[in-house]
Amino acid sequence: MPARVSGRSTRTSAAVSNKASSATLNSHRASAASRASSSNIDVPEEAPDNQLRTQICSIFRDAQKTTATHRKLVVNLRKIHEACCYEPTRPKKNASNDFDEADFNNEFSRCVLRTMPVKKSEGVGEKTIRFVGLFLRHANDKDNELLGEEDVDASTMPETPSTRLTTQVMEAILPLLTAKDKFVRYRSTQLISHVINSLDAIDDDLFQKLRHGLLKRIRDKEAMVRSQAVLGLGRLAGNQVEGMVNSDDSDDDAETGLLEKLLEVLQNDPSADVRRSLLVNLPILPNTLPYLLERARDSDPATRRAVYSRLLPALGDFRHLSLSMREKLLRWGLRDRDENVRKAAGRLFRERWIEDCAGVNQPEDDEQPTSAPPSMDGLLELLERIDIVNSGVENGVALEAMKGFWEGRPDYRDAVEFDDNFWETLSAESVFIARSFNDFCRTEGNGKYESLIEEKLPEVTKLAFFLERYLNVLIEAIRRINNQGDVEEDEEEDTVEQEFIVEQLLHIILTLDYSDEVGRRKMFALLRQSLSIPELPDEITKLTIEVLRDICAPDKAGEKEFCSVVLEAVADVHDTIVDESAVGDGEESFHSARSEVSGDSTPTKGGKHGADTSLSEEEAREKAIKEIMINMKCLHIVQCMLSNVEGTLQENDHLVSMLNNLVVPAVRSHEAPVRERGLVCLGLCSLLDRPLAEENLTLFMHFFSKGHSALQITALQILTDILNVHGAQLLSANPALLKVYVRALRSGSKNPEVQGAATVAVCKLLLGRVVTDHDTSAELLKTLIVAYFDPATAGNQSVRQALNYFLPVFCYSRTENQELMGAVALDALHSLYNVREGIDDDDMDVGDEMASLNTIGACLVDWTDPRKCYTPGIPMDADKKNVNGDVHLDLARDILEKLNTNVPKEEKKVIAPLLGKLYVSPASTEDKIRSLYEDVSAAVEENLLSDATSRNALYKIHVSLGKIVNQLGEQDKMSRRSTSRSLSLAPDDKTITEDVTIVPEPRIQEEREEDIAEEDVDASTTTVRRSEADSLVDDLLTDEEA
Repeated sequence: MPARVSGRSTRTSAAVSNKASSATLNSHRASAASRASSSNIDVPEEAPDNQLRTQICSIFRDAQKTTATHRKLVVNLRKIHEACCYEPTRPKKNASNDFDEADFNNEFSRCVLRTMPVKKSEGVGEKTIRFVGLFLRHANDKDNELLGEEDVDASTMPETPSTRLTTQVMEAILPLLTAKDKFVRYRSTQLISHVINSLDAIDDDLFQKLRHGLLKRIRDKEAMVRSQAVLGLGRLAGNQVEGMVNSDDSDDDAETGLLEKLLEVLQNDPSADVRRSLLVNLPILPNTLPYLLERARDSDPATRRAVYSRLLPALGDFRHLSLSMREKLLRWGLRDRDENVRKAAGRLFRERWIEDCAGVNQPEDDEQPTSAPPSMDGLLELLERIDIVNSGVENGVALEAMKGFWEGRPDYRDAVEFDDNFWETLSAESVFIARSFNDFCRTEGNGKYESLIEEKLPEVTKLAFFLERYLNVLIEAIRRINNQGDVEEDEEEDTVEQEFIVEQLLHIILTLDYSDEVGRRKMFALLRQSLSIPELPDEITKLTIEVLRDICAPDKAGEKEFCSVVLEAVADVHDTIVDESAVGDGEESFHSARSEVSGDSTPTKGGKHGADTSLSEEEAREKAIKEIMINMKCLHIVQCMLSNVEGTLQENDHLVSMLNNLVVPAVRSHEAPVRERGLVCLGLCSLLDRPLAEENLTLFMHFFSKGHSALQITALQILTDILNVHGAQLLSANPALLKVYVRALRSGSKNPEVQGAATVAVCKLLLGRVVTDHDTSAELLKTLIVAYFDPATAGNQSVRQALNYFLPVFCYSRTENQELMGAVALDALHSLYNVREGIDDDDMDVGDEMASLNTIGACLVDWTDPRKCYTPGIPMDADKKNVNGDVHLDLARDILEKLNTNVPKEEKKVIAPLLGKLYVSPASTEDKIRSLYEDVSAAVEENLLSDATSRNALYKIHVSLGKIVNQLGEQDKMSRRSTSRSLSLAPDDKTITEDVTIVPEPRIQEEREEDIAEEDVDASTTTVRRSEADSLVDDLLTDEEA
C-alpha cells in the first residue's frame, strides 16, 4: 500500500478540489445552472504499443470471459493504477513506474471505448461494463481510505485519481450518446447508467452533464437505449428528491421536472422493458406511488407481475396503503389473466402481508428469510385490513385470496382450531376463516383434506344451535333499528357484521352431510322457523332456501315437500301485513296496496273498506307501504324457491296455487316494484311449463316494449331463458320475437345496457345452436357483425368484449357456423359500407372511430377460413393443408355475383380484393371448383374489374383455380387410361369423352408472372380459349401415346 504521495505534479492526488459545489448520490445538491456536454471530442492519436497497454488489455481480456474472476482482476488492475498514480515507499525496478496517471487513464479509456460497438446479443459487452463499474467503485473506496481524515469539509468533494479517471471516461463516453449506431448509443447509455448506480459520489459538473445526456435518451427510437437511460435517471431522481430535504439552493423545478418526465415515460412508453425498468428503479414516494401501483393494470404480464413480486415487497408494510387500494391490488392480481401474475399476488398475500400483520420483522438483504410460526391474531388482522365484510361476499376477492392462503400455508392449516369458544365468540373475520377453510377442504385436493373437516368442524346439531343463537341476535338488532328513529353508525355497522356472520354460517351449513337424522331435523325446523320471519334479510333468505332444498330429498316427493314448506313460510310472512280486522287472501292484499297508494278505487270487502276509512291518510299510507314491502318479501321467497325447482309446474299443486294466488296478482299490480318482481317469478314459472311460456310470450314482449331499461333487460333475460329451455320453435312461431332482439341490438346509444344484454343473449342462442333456422340465424348474425364494427358501439365495452370473444369462437367451432358467416358476410359488409358513408367527417374522424373496410373484409375472410375451423379428431394446432374449402368457394361466387351487379365503384374496390385472400383448397368439391373457375375465367375475359388491385386479386384466384383444374384433368386422364388398359382397348379408342378445359402449367405460370410484373396487364392475355385448350389436349395425348 503506498504510504506517501508522489512529489510529481502529474501524480498529486490528495489535493482537495477548489470547487465549492459537489454532488453526491446519497445527498445531492443540484447546481443552479446546468452545463451542456460538448458535442465534439478530441480523439487522441493511437499511441504505440507499450507494456502498460499490454497489462491493461490482458486484464480486460480476462474480464470479458467470466464474471467469477472480476474481483481478482479488479485488485490486479488497482495495483497497476496505484503504481502509476502514487510513489512507492520502497522503490523497485518496475516497468509500471515508467508510466504516470495520464497514461493509465488513456489506456483504460481506450479499452472502454472498444466496448461501445459491441452488439446487445454479445455477452462480453455486459461483462466488460460490469467490470468497469466494479473497478471504479473499488478505486474510489481505496482512494477514500488513503485520504483518511484529511477531508474534514463535507461541502467539498476530494479530487482523487479515481475521480479523475471517472471524469475522463465519462467525458469520453458522453458524445457517443448521440451516435448514429444504435449499439453505440446502447452501450454508452448502459455504461453511464451502470456507473451512476455503482458509485456513491460524482462531481457536480459531471453529474449535470450525465443528467442532461440521459434525459435526451429517454426519447430514443430504440427501446433498449431508453431502457438503459431510465435506469440511470431513476437513481438520479431518487437522490435528487432526498437532497431537496437538506438543500436550500437546489433547483426545485429541475428536480421535480425530472421526476415528472420519468412518470410520463412510465405511463406512455410503448416498450414494456422501459416501463418495467422504471417500475423497479423509481423512488417510492407519496407522489410517485399511485403511478407505480397503476402498473398493476399494465398490458404487459411481466410488468404486472413485477408490481407484486418486486414493488409491493419493497414498499414495506402494506398497511400504509389505503383500504380501497389494498382491495384493488388484491382483486387485480388474483383475477389477472396471466397465471404468473396470479401466483405472485397469492404469494404476496400469504407470505408478506400475513407477516406484516403477525409482527414479524422482514429479513435484511443478506439474511435468509425464516418462516414465522402461525399467528391466528395476525390472520384475523389481515382479514380485517382487507375489509372482509365487503370483500368476503359472493363475488368478493377474499374467497380467492384465502383459497390460495390455505393451499400455500400448510402450517396454518394444521394450527387452526375451531373449539367451542371460537364458535361462541364469532366475529366477521373468524367466521370467514371457518367458511374459507371449509370450502377449501371440500373442493381442493380431490378429498385429500376431508379428514381435516371431520377433525376440526363441529357436527350438524351443534352448528344448528350456534346458527340459532346468531340468528336471534341479528333479528333483535334489526327490529331495534326499525323501531328507532335515529340509528347510530356503530350500531348499524354491528348489524351488518351480524348479518355477515349468519351468511357465512349458512355457507358452511350448505356443504354439510345430513345423514345424521337428529341434526337434519334440528336444522330443518330451525330454517323453517327462520324463513317465516319478515325481517330476515334477502341474502340470508336465499341461502336458507338453498339449504332447505339440500336437506329435502332430490326426488319429486322431496321437491313437493320443499315447495310446501316454503309456501307455508310465505303464508306466515303474508299474514303479518294483514290487520286482524282485515284478513284476506293474497289478491286482496295486492288490491289494498294498489288502492291506498295509487288512489285506485278498486272495491274490496266491505269490512276492510270500513276499517280503512277509519284510518287517517298518513296511517293508511304507512300501512300500504308496509303491505308493499311484505308482498315484495313474499315474492322474493317465491323467486328463490322457483330457482331451486326443476320439476313440471302442473305436477306440483303447490306451485299452481302459488301461481294463481300470488304471482298473477303481482303481475297485475299497479305498483311498479311488485309488478316487476312478479314478472321475474312468472318467467321462472314459464321455465317449468311450456304452455304457460307460450301464453305469456306476448306479455314479456309488451314489458320489453313499454318498460324502462332495467325492465327491458329483465324481459330479454326471461325470453332468452324460455328459448333455451323450450327450444327455438317459439321464435319461429312468433315473428315479433325476432324483432324484439333485433331492436334491442340496434338500440345503440339510447340504451347501451339493453344493447349489451341483448348481445350476450343472442350470442348464447347462436353459440348454443338454440336458433337453427337459417334466415333467423342469418339476420341475428348480420346484426351482431354490424354492431361489432359500428362506431356507435365504440363506447359500449360490454358489446365489444362479448362479440370479441363470440365471433371467432362461433366461426371456428363448426363448419356450419362458418357457412352461415360466409352467407351473411357481404350483406354485413354492405351495411357497414353504408354506415361509413353516412358518417359526417366533420363530426368525427372516421379512421379513428371505425375500422377500415379492408380490415373488416379481412376479418370476415379470416373468420371463414376453413383451415382454422375445428375438425373432430384433429388437434387445433395441427397443420391443416388439405381441408374442404367450399365455404371460401361459395364466398368467392357470391363476390363475383355482387361485382356483376350495379354496386358503387368504391364498394367494388372493397369487395374485389377479398378474392385474393380466399383459400382455394384442392380438397374442395370438384363441381364447385370447376364452376367457379369458369366464372372467374369469364370475369377475366370480360375485364370485369378496372383498378389494378382488384384485377390482381382476380388473377391470383384465377391462377390458383387453374392449377387445381389442371390437377383434376390429369387425374381424370390417368383414371381413364387405367380403365382403358384394364379393358384391353385399342389405342385408337383412347379418347376423352368429356369436354374438359385443360390449362397447361407453363401458361398459368406465365400469367402469374405477368400479373406481378405489370398491374395493368391486358385481361385477354390471361384467357385460355377453348380452341387452344382443345389443341393442347390433342398435342398432349399424341405425345404421350407416341
